[in-house]
This record gives sequence, C-alpha cells and structure tokens, in this order.
Amino acid sequence: MDNRAVPFYSEIGEYLTDVLPECDRIPYERRVALDRLAGFIAARATAGRPSRLTFICTHNSRRSQMAQTWAHAAAYHFGVGGVECYSGGTEATAFNPRAVAAMRRAGFRIDDPDGGDNPVYRVRFAQGEEPMECFSKLYHQAPNPDRDFCAVMTCSAADAACPIVIGADERISLPYEDPGFFDGSDREAAAYDERCRQIAREMLAVFSKV
Repeated sequence: MDNRAVPFYSEIGEYLTDVLPECDRIPYERRVALDRLAGFIAARATAGRPSRLTFICTHNSRRSQMAQTWAHAAAYHFGVGGVECYSGGTEATAFNPRAVAAMRRAGFRIDDPDGGDNPVYRVRFAQGEEPMECFSKLYHQAPNPDRDFCAVMTCSAADAACPIVIGADERISLPYEDPGFFDGSDREAAAYDERCRQIAREMLAVFSKV
C-alpha cells in the first residue's frame, strides 16, 4: 500500500510506475540477499526499532549513493517508516557527476552544489520532503551510524576489503557492476541509466516485502 504523505514529483512517479513490474524479473541469487535485507527491516519494525541502512562501496561515488537515495524513495513509496538510509566508502572521493545526472534523468530533483572537491548535493523526490544531503564519506564517518545498522556492500571490492564491518548488526553482500567502467565511452549514459534502474528495481522489491 502506498501511504505517502505527498506524491512524488511526476517524473519520478512515472519512472517508478515503469520499474515496479520489473521486480518479478530479479534473479533468484539476488533475491536471496534482497530478502535478507527486507527481513532485517521487518524485524526492526516489529521490535519498534529504527532500520539504519548503510550502503557501502569503495569510493562512495556511484552505486552506494544511488542505493541510498533509491532505498529512501522506496521506503517512502511503500509507507515504511523508521528507515534511515546512509552511504559511505572505504575511501572518500566525491558523488560522481555522471551518477548525479542519471539520478536526475530518473526524476530526482538535485540542486547544483556550491563546488569544491567533495560537494554536498541536496536530493529531493517529493515536494515538501526534507532533502537528502549526499556527499562522499567514509562508511563510519558522521552522519553515518557507527553501531546498530545493516551494512549493505554494493561493490565487490568493498565487499572483499571489509569482511567485517565494525558496529554493524548485519552485513549483506549486494554488489552491482560499476558503471564507471564506461566513463568516456559512447555507452556511458546508458551504463549509468541501467545501473540506476537496477538499483531502483531492487530497492522497490525490498520494501514491497516489508
């Protein structure tokens, strides 16, 4: 059931309408990890505790940022309360502008930052909702939680580098292929759009089960 207080911006609402039917196509091996994530969120809700989700990749520049924003939007779409979404890396760099552009194409409203090596992007998906402040940071760096959270590993390098995430109550491996491999090629925009859509589809699948 959709219990949103206010509707999504029309562009992202249309995007979600297109993506939702694709949830049935998710391969079984990925459904196992997605079901574990849904189970973590449901168990926390039953216990009256917040679900803190930290999506982790190496540079916190592409996949983990997309996962954070889509998880937030998917929780909102399905009216799942008590969910806090974060992202971080094993290194800090910057939210990649190509990933930002893909999120804009999906319908997110993202303010142009003031600049700097690691700018803060304010990301919105619905009128009147507080924006997410997205920038690159280490996974244990504030405002990310340092305990009582689920670590979701969104790239294979970070997954291998962090077999144990200190402070995490649960650790789930959910790697995505890096669209950055296509930077500068004629496949660049399509690769980012494909990854954005896959992450949207899988986050919607998670929250549809909570």
